[in-house]
Amino acid sequence: MDKLVLQVEGMSCGGCVKNVQQALTALAGVSRVEVELASGRVEIECAPGQTVAREDAARAVSDAGFDVVA
Repeated sequence: MDKLVLQVEGMSCGGCVKNVQQALTALAGVSRVEVELASGRVEIECAPGQTVAREDAARAVSDAGFDVVA
């Protein structure tokens, strides 16, 4: 199972966490998203045999109104 980890800035509440989770869960191939509000760490798990490009995940987070740190 492939995993992708992002560092996200700009989240300040549970609503922010939900928005990031929804944006990433909507990507094809994503099976689970775990967001840690305090640290800004986002872990994305892909379905077996699937991958998600970092660029696509970063774009989804950006479209949701948050910043991905390189």
